[in-house]
Amino acid sequence: MLLRSLKLGTSSHSGISISRETHIFRSRSLRNSEMAPPLLSLALPSETGRVLSIQSHTVQGYVGNKSAVFPLQLLGYDVDPINSVQFSNHTGYPSFKGQVLNGQQLWELIEGLEANNLLYYTHLLTGYIGSVSFLNTILEVVNKLRSINPKLIYVCDPVLGDEGKLYVPPELVSVYREKVVPVASMLTPNQFEAEQLTGFRIGSERDGREACNILHAAGPSKVVITSIVIDGSLHLIGSHKKEKDQSPEQFKIVIPKIPAYFTGTGDLMTSLLLGWSNKYPDNLDKAAELAVSSLQALLQRTLNDYRSAGYDPQSSSLEIRLIQSQDNIRNPQVAFKAEKFN
Repeated sequence: MLLRSLKLGTSSHSGISISRETHIFRSRSLRNSEMAPPLLSLALPSETGRVLSIQSHTVQGYVGNKSAVFPLQLLGYDVDPINSVQFSNHTGYPSFKGQVLNGQQLWELIEGLEANNLLYYTHLLTGYIGSVSFLNTILEVVNKLRSINPKLIYVCDPVLGDEGKLYVPPELVSVYREKVVPVASMLTPNQFEAEQLTGFRIGSERDGREACNILHAAGPSKVVITSIVIDGSLHLIGSHKKEKDQSPEQFKIVIPKIPAYFTGTGDLMTSLLLGWSNKYPDNLDKAAELAVSSLQALLQRTLNDYRSAGYDPQSSSLEIRLIQSQDNIRNPQVAFKAEKFN
């Protein structure tokens, strides 16, 4: 306030003349001579954790970090987002504008955090990544974070495509399969992505379970295939391999198909799975029940609101009603139960 009120030259108050340049110099000297205050998310950590989320960002709408950060904060997490892209809106619109972060720029942000001792995280969350170079930098980030916290949990949503179509350059598939999957703690692919990562076609529950086993063998102890179409209905297949020499605990949740297409649901689902699985680390089935129930309540609200506005929800992709559904995120009513496989 003082700096803003002073004009060039001098300003007098109570007979004392203060030059603007002297004030700025003293302010800078004071800042430099004092130690920075402690980062409270480190000094007084929450019971949940501190998440670094590297995903896309849109000014309008809820995809990527816009879909993932707020739910995690509602669940009690400190979340630091890095935006891999910053677009005006998601790419499903007729046009979009914005910027793309490259691997070097990502690493500069990591170096800035490290220089100030701000690089301790309990979780890393990644979503859509559009280039091999950026994905390789993500792998460097994983190594750096684990050098600081060896217990870091890496939750990876391997966004490759859906319904038989790749969204990313084909060369990313092998990088995910050979380098990313082995270092992930939890993997949340959809059916198409799980097939791409395993080379195994999924057409049944048994196939879904086998795909989880293949992914376990490659690295992650927790795998959730978020959507498999079986006989016209959606199935979530979850698998938790608690010990290397034991068979994984596996389950399914049958999810009714909603007659509409929504954006940002995969990003939201992965953030909810991170949030709830950390609260229930030994009960992935319970975490999935809570995540699915939150998501389905939000989607139903979104559908109803579009209909109330007189819009046909089947005519185009729908922007999710994230803010309006915060009670469903914070305190979900479990409406979808997991069924364990024997």
